[in-house]
Amino acid sequence: MTGRLRAPGTAVLLVLFTAAHGSAQVPVRVRGTIARVSGHTLTIASRDNSTVEVRLADDAGVTAVVPAALSDIKVGQFVGIAALPGEGDSLRAQEVLIFPEAARGTGEGHYPWDLAPGSTMTNATVQTRVARADGPVLTLRHKDGSVKIEVPTGVPIVTFAPGDRSMLQPGAHVFISGQQRSDGIVTAGRVLVGKDGLIPPM
Repeated sequence: MTGRLRAPGTAVLLVLFTAAHGSAQVPVRVRGTIARVSGHTLTIASRDNSTVEVRLADDAGVTAVVPAALSDIKVGQFVGIAALPGEGDSLRAQEVLIFPEAARGTGEGHYPWDLAPGSTMTNATVQTRVARADGPVLTLRHKDGSVKIEVPTGVPIVTFAPGDRSMLQPGAHVFISGQQRSDGIVTAGRVLVGKDGLIPPM
């Protein structure tokens, strides 16, 4: 794991994973499969069965999303976890992203997320990890407080690795955060693309 936990464009990752509170424009998040590539434009078949055109900046970067393991989650690491309400005051993870160390602090906080109705995103440091038979319970500490999250066995766990534009091929699964123009086209400065067929779970 050590070799691939490097930060690919930390400043741009802030745009991808920071909530829009206090922002004039709410970011549009596109999840889906590349249907067509034409120059700097990607046609995405999104998960809601719509088609979205994404116009990439000339210098847009590509970050690979690669699998990690439950055992890779350690106390002290900075993670991003999308979750739904769980038992009591805890949350139940839907996915876990282990940030590279150089990306520590990216989008830190706890805020609404659009992975599923009622979901939230918590980007924070793992303070404690308590083992359970069906997966650990993590306490995450962020700048405004702490959150307890159950991580069931089988939940997708990923991290980032360097990528390049050769990965942007029809059939590749992507996650893109950008701004939507009045003509409906989404503009973006970075694409997260699943490596070897992986679907970015965030």
